[in-house]
Amino acid sequence: MAAGVRGLHIPLVTPFDEAGAVDLAALERLAEEVLHDGADGLVALATTAEASSLDERERDAVVAVCAPIAADRGAAFIVGAGTNDTRTTIARHEALAGVAGVTASLAVVPYYVRPSEAAIVAHFQAVAARSPVPVVVYNIPYRTGRGLGSAALLELAATDNVVGVKQAVGGVDADTLELLAGAPADFAVLSGDDAFLLALLVMGGAGAIAASAHVCTGCFAALMAAEIAEARAHAEALLPLVLALFAEPSPAVLKGVLHAAGRIACADVRMPLSAASPGAVQRAVAASERASPAGRGPPPGDAGEGGL
Repeated sequence: MAAGVRGLHIPLVTPFDEAGAVDLAALERLAEEVLHDGADGLVALATTAEASSLDERERDAVVAVCAPIAADRGAAFIVGAGTNDTRTTIARHEALAGVAGVTASLAVVPYYVRPSEAAIVAHFQAVAARSPVPVVVYNIPYRTGRGLGSAALLELAATDNVVGVKQAVGGVDADTLELLAGAPADFAVLSGDDAFLLALLVMGGAGAIAASAHVCTGCFAALMAAEIAEARAHAEALLPLVLALFAEPSPAVLKGVLHAAGRIACADVRMPLSAASPGAVQRAVAASERASPAGRGPPPGDAGEGGL
């Protein structure tokens, strides 16, 4: 099952129109663009999507737009379905039974309530036992206030229906290395920190869920496919872009860049987030132009040039 969550996945932003409604047409275009440019899959309702600011009707609409696009292209489709209580997380997973083409869920470590590590493991085991789709754990302690060490992650890696982890711990630390060394071969460790994507791949990671890859998608795809020496050159060229896109709370700068490129009609984020500063957007646009003259990476058929 983990094969379906390997590779480069784009956690799509949720575009809004000038009235503040979800711009489903823009979302459809973004999904088509990133898959055309070499992404292996889409992720709906992740952090970058401002999922916590969407109501249930909006969440359903986002999934309904993305699912057939992924299915038509034979791409992976992961849906964010985790929250900070177990009952709601299970209910959101069970609802995925009616969505065709879902490859897996993305389920965040419960935030705010700060459960023990053992309780977090029990939470994910309860979710996995009830989920109709494979579960990818989202380990991001700087957002949740709780993280999972190697022992807990390895226990989850051995749990039925848990097929991977999005590891976003601010680097490739000792726990990550122990997980990579000890996890079953069919368990996918995915980079959740775009700046450390190559480092995780070198140590055996299976791919990435990379928000930065909305921009210069073909370059990120080329990095994933390259041999180590070539991949290092791609990573070094993309690093200034990654840092610029995350210079202010995500996805504000990313939306500003997508708006500047004409890919979404409005750069707005929902409160309590605020719009990116003009300077941050300008610096990120400049970084994207340096990384790829076309602004987005080349179509897969032209990937031989690496987009750089």
